[in-house]
Amino acid sequence: MSTILVTGGCGYIGSHTIIELLNQGLHDVISIDNLVNSSEKTIDRIEAITGKRIVNYSIDLCDLAATQAIFEHHPDLTGVIHFAALKAVGESVAEPLKYYHNNFESLINILKCCEAFAVKDVIFSSSCTVYGSIDQLPVTENSPVSRAESPYGNTKLVGEEILRDFIRISKNVQAIALRYFNPVGAHPTGLNGELPANKPNNLVPFITQSAAGLLPPLTVFGGDYDTRDGSCIRDYIHVCDIAEAHVMAMDYLGNGKNTDAYEVFNLGSGEGVTVFEAVQAFEKAAGMKLKYMVGDRRPGDVMAIYSDSSKAEKYLGWKAKASIHDMMASAWKWQQHLMQEA
Repeated sequence: MSTILVTGGCGYIGSHTIIELLNQGLHDVISIDNLVNSSEKTIDRIEAITGKRIVNYSIDLCDLAATQAIFEHHPDLTGVIHFAALKAVGESVAEPLKYYHNNFESLINILKCCEAFAVKDVIFSSSCTVYGSIDQLPVTENSPVSRAESPYGNTKLVGEEILRDFIRISKNVQAIALRYFNPVGAHPTGLNGELPANKPNNLVPFITQSAAGLLPPLTVFGGDYDTRDGSCIRDYIHVCDIAEAHVMAMDYLGNGKNTDAYEVFNLGSGEGVTVFEAVQAFEKAAGMKLKYMVGDRRPGDVMAIYSDSSKAEKYLGWKAKASIHDMMASAWKWQQHLMQEA
């Protein structure tokens, strides 16, 4: 049986993708995660859900020799799903060189190893941040990319360019970049989910931690936008749907269904949800009222962004299935599990 390497496998999306791969049963799986923003407890959580134990190598992907040693140790590697990256927008503004060094060097070393060891298939974790401020909705893969709002966003934009330029000259490697929108939710068992190392920057973990009394009331940044209820519109997508898309993309490459050596796909629900609608969905799923206040608009926030994911449906056979209620219910179940663990 061939082996898939998931980098950042102890992280939020990486761990759910490993669960999806193990449940599919077509590949063995290994992880590389240096645990800077994650915990090796995640390996226990994966095992609790799947009944299978995987190995995590706690190395720094910026160390080429250490990365090569993993590839040498696993000659049956056929694909890499590359999640590992620093991803806090605010921190990237404060420490740009840290982000450029880590996110570029780790990607470059993965590509060097894939070429040297003839590991054919690479899935790159990209982001809708590459589109910047969009004038026309929904966003398609042909929508213009624009100057990134942060060094983190720029690492995704330039990361895609590195990948595209490399694939053009590679003798061995083909790749897909998946640009996903707002991943939320947790595994339906409630045994695995998002676990920010510090105060969460994203809406849903802030909501669940606020509801649990771990954080102060939520602030909704802006209630006077030109939207149906005055709050920003975002395209939320369940983490398990995203995980499934990565597995489908790997199968798409592995089965030779791709027509180009490098392709890009959007992953989104195809419709937008306002911040107020997300809050209401949480209240309904959790059966409780959430304390929140409406504050000023936040600099850099776009009013609305959501995806056209019809290309992924046509070629990968993928479509988001979970509703915003499913996302909120699973996120709250995970938060309750964490409180029981504490």
